[in-house]
Amino acid sequence: MAFWRRIWGREEVSALAACTALDIGTEFAKALVFDIDDAGLGTVRGVGRKRQGLAHMQSGTVTDINAVVDNCQVALQEAEEMAGFRPTQCVIGIAGELVKGFTTGHSHERKRPDVPISDAELQKLIDGVQHDALREAERAITWETGLPQVDVRLVHAAVTGAQIDGYPVTNPIGFKGRNVKISIFNAFAPLVHLGALQSVAGQLDLELLEVVAEPYAVARVLASEQVQQSGALFIDIGGGTTDVALVRHGGIEGTRMFALGGRAFTKSIADHLDLPFPRAEEIKVDYSKGTRVEHRAEVAKIVADDVAIWAAGVELVLEELAEGDLLPSRVYMCGGGSHLPEIGAILRSEQFWKRLPFSRPPEVMVMSPEQVERIKDGTHLLVDQQDVTPLGLAYQAIEMQTNEDPLDVALRRVLRVMKM
Repeated sequence: MAFWRRIWGREEVSALAACTALDIGTEFAKALVFDIDDAGLGTVRGVGRKRQGLAHMQSGTVTDINAVVDNCQVALQEAEEMAGFRPTQCVIGIAGELVKGFTTGHSHERKRPDVPISDAELQKLIDGVQHDALREAERAITWETGLPQVDVRLVHAAVTGAQIDGYPVTNPIGFKGRNVKISIFNAFAPLVHLGALQSVAGQLDLELLEVVAEPYAVARVLASEQVQQSGALFIDIGGGTTDVALVRHGGIEGTRMFALGGRAFTKSIADHLDLPFPRAEEIKVDYSKGTRVEHRAEVAKIVADDVAIWAAGVELVLEELAEGDLLPSRVYMCGGGSHLPEIGAILRSEQFWKRLPFSRPPEVMVMSPEQVERIKDGTHLLVDQQDVTPLGLAYQAIEMQTNEDPLDVALRRVLRVMKM
């Protein structure tokens, strides 16, 4: 792969000026090549995608590294040829039901409140938050797998808030006070899962800037004041998983994923109608678009039954995320599975939301690429809700390169030690 890139001989672009976002999904490997201007705004210059084989991915996780590398190589070549340059750095999304994302808040009572908070004190406080979060993730993943011990690794982390004596601050350094609270969102995954993505990046001859939990990336792309104040739920229905993120009280409180997505709907159609999987996929896509399909009544019944099972999974996830508090009444959907009309209908139905802690019927909306902040599509090819996730990964790359917040700087120092 490295040799192939060298003989290609295309224009090199500075690492700080361009990047690749790689969404390695169960159904498709998607690549976006984008550049970043001096104002920290991105423009997509190239888009590529390649359908994954049925045995290449399972429920959002890599099951055949070599096959996935080949698929990503095709998507990358298409995107890079369109852009006319090749970035050497990339951001990759991670999904799967064993990827755990949650916000941990850690409070500390200072013995000397009259002394200004120093950089070393802030770093020590963040270190305590991170070790508490790691222990919580290890307990959750060990319990779900049923194994006595699972090697759990930090995927990525971000500061979501800081308070001193109850007052929110963006930079605690220099402030005086007794009680300091730091809240950090962390995503963890088993080593085998994270290591597979790192291997893919290595075989593609790409420097991996960051692996990002996909529901976190999707939840970050809407920075509107209404979302920040009132909160929102983000539901990404992919090929192998459904990813859910809860934004509440101005920050991301948690993310959850479960292994049910568009591929399960296709498989049901194939099984019930005795069709090859590719043909069943065509029927599902045409049905989602509202175009004429054979056996439409049967297909509608099959999809409705599967969506009812899917909704039960969403309900369990939302109960876990809510933790007894009210859920936001705004629900944003994206991903290829959100094309199915039954998905939006069941989320709006009284029988669904009445069982959950909503204060009023939720407003369910489909996300579009135009809503993604700080990055625009120069190719005019990103027109669908399934394009939101790779754009969310691109947004994360831009935010990571342009954010010099002191809290994030201190967090990065701690993360370097944790990942050694």
